[in-house]
Amino acid sequence: QVQLVESGGGLVQAGGSLRLSCEASGRTIGSYAVGWFRQAPGKEREFVARMSRSGISAYYADSVKGRFKISRDNAKNTAYLQMNSLKPEDTAVYYCAADAGPFDPVRVRVGDSYDYWGQGTQVTVSS
Repeated sequence: QVQLVESGGGLVQAGGSLRLSCEASGRTIGSYAVGWFRQAPGKEREFVARMSRSGISAYYADSVKGRFKISRDNAKNTAYLQMNSLKPEDTAVYYCAADAGPFDPVRVRVGDSYDYWGQGTQVTVSS
């Protein structure tokens, strides 16, 4: 089983950038597809981005497309979420997650598809 630890969150002004990291331990992150989700206060958890095991395929929520970029470095056992042009509505706790199962295009945005989760990192964007 893999353990995931997010870092890189913080307070940033609107228009700014942050890079979140998701470091894996216990097993190689290359064994998993990796997703990022977020949850704002009073709202349901929502899908942000996902990258395949190989790093070839990436999926994004419409709300972040063109502003966020997911990447991974399997040699460093770490995945990343580069967030640019941040908006106040991006404020949330961000979670990384690992999917050990086979690829299912219908379920890439579904949280229940992921088997392991980190503890989350807070991102706050001020206006």
